[in-house]
Amino acid sequence: DANVPVFHGEALPQWKKVVEEVHAAGGLIAPQLWHVGSARGQGKDWQPLGKIDSPSGFSTPGNRNLEPMTEEDIADTIAAFGRAARATKDLGFDAVEIHAAHGYLIDQFFWSGLNDRTDRWGGPTIADRARFGVEVVKAVREGVGEDTALIIRLSQWKQQDFNARIAETPDQMTEWLAPLSEAGVDVFHCSQRRFWEPEFEGSDLNFAGWAKKLTGKPTITVGSVGLDGEFIAAFGGAGSKPASLDGLLKRLEAGEFDLVAVGRALLADPQWVQKVRDGRMDELKDFERSAMATLS
Repeated sequence: DANVPVFHGEALPQWKKVVEEVHAAGGLIAPQLWHVGSARGQGKDWQPLGKIDSPSGFSTPGNRNLEPMTEEDIADTIAAFGRAARATKDLGFDAVEIHAAHGYLIDQFFWSGLNDRTDRWGGPTIADRARFGVEVVKAVREGVGEDTALIIRLSQWKQQDFNARIAETPDQMTEWLAPLSEAGVDVFHCSQRRFWEPEFEGSDLNFAGWAKKLTGKPTITVGSVGLDGEFIAAFGGAGSKPASLDGLLKRLEAGEFDLVAVGRALLADPQWVQKVRDGRMDELKDFERSAMATLS
């Protein structure tokens, strides 16, 4: 998609300026490296710039209309993640995050709905289908070295299917996450549409809570934080009002997860963190879809 910022070639010196300005303001910054695979762009007239990569040729479950990635395609993609990771180190970023969620390419390999390969990049279990993600993690770890935090963003739900699930049980989640942890992931960024929803029956733990319990690694929770409406509706134009953070803070203080990611609330109100820190909850702004079009 020509409208998506790139992280290679002539763009890299411009990212260097971004890093320098964030550091000058006292902040830390990590790029999120991603490849959307067969997830299509926005708009009915969207056209890809080139060949679309896909594990098995599916654009959505049951709709096989593309050519599956070859061994050469897979090797090239893994190497590209590694080069991008090396660039993050050279440019002075403080950490790196791999996007392996929401039906993007790595997630397409995880998901049996889009991956029915019978070679080493597929298989009946999540441990089999996790191999591509594991190799990407290894390449990124090699690119950034051992002293840079490596985060991976994961989700059960997909933009192609909101009800999709990779892991139906804690044991399956262990099969999914353990190889990624061993390959070099330091932090699991666990995306839910609504962070407060339990991941499995019989436990109040959310996705991030289970990931921390099963891997022992720090986790980030995310999903409609600080707002009363979940974010999928925002793409249809729905607004949201500020919501209580009491439940979130109790879970954070209890150690269910370690960090909290905030999206729409910050887009609508760049001073959101300061207001929450200072207890000025009555000053928080409503979210409107227009906030996704411009940066304040």
